[in-house]
Amino acid sequence: MVILSVRSIALTCALGALGAALAACGGPAAPQAARRGHHAPATSAAPSRPPTLAPGPAGTTPVFTNGPRTRGRTVALTFDADMTADQGARAAAGEHFDNPELIATLRALRVPATVFMTGRWADEYPREARDIGQDPLFEIANHSYSHYAFTGDCYGLPTVPGNRMRADVERAYTAFRKAGVRDAMPYFRFPGGCHDRRSLRTLSAAGVTAVQWDVVSGDAFATDADAVARQVLDGVRPGSVVVMHCTRSAAPATERAVRRIVPELRRKGFRFVKVSELIGAAVGRP
Repeated sequence: MVILSVRSIALTCALGALGAALAACGGPAAPQAARRGHHAPATSAAPSRPPTLAPGPAGTTPVFTNGPRTRGRTVALTFDADMTADQGARAAAGEHFDNPELIATLRALRVPATVFMTGRWADEYPREARDIGQDPLFEIANHSYSHYAFTGDCYGLPTVPGNRMRADVERAYTAFRKAGVRDAMPYFRFPGGCHDRRSLRTLSAAGVTAVQWDVVSGDAFATDADAVARQVLDGVRPGSVVVMHCTRSAAPATERAVRRIVPELRRKGFRFVKVSELIGAAVGRP
């Protein structure tokens, strides 16, 4: 299940040889390797902890929607790599829940991005998960293991029992480590974006910041890439978080839309960043 359009229903690294400054792992800029699969070497310095928001009221999980509006024209493209726990048979039958062409396009355009990945997706595509996770152009964040809902009545998704919510989040991190993703971010996106006071209380002990968005791309099940691009371009403001998808079967127009969105936003003076950079700006970390 993927998120539907609101219009339809609601540390330190050197600059790389290409000269593009990319935010990596919540710290200063880091270069992407020149070719896919060739990654920047690890540094000896211990990385700083990625920025997170302070707990919400009564110690609940904090929720982040967008970055500062007055600190430059930045925008974060985020991509949900959705696969629910019960979709293994569909994958075995040939349905594609990954989108390597989209990842290749983001690399070719040198667009930093945050991928909210389910643990089940990482189990299905471990080499792709590791490849994305090792590329400093990207960061991987948590989208639950099962992609079941954390509230009732969430786009028809099955529901995670309250006493299993934290375990579902932690199981996703375990799946990432098993796939070879060493530094998944302490950010969590609720399946369908659905959350309530109970789920925010329940996940508080997990130490994550919940990440929502302020721009819905409308790419879920869309076939008109131009319509998706227009919706994004019309909605983006400084500090925006755009929600898109990294699933070929459920979001087949996304890669084509990205090829239109990126140059147009750059023409307007926007700089693409990862979610960690927006959160860092919100809490006063460079």
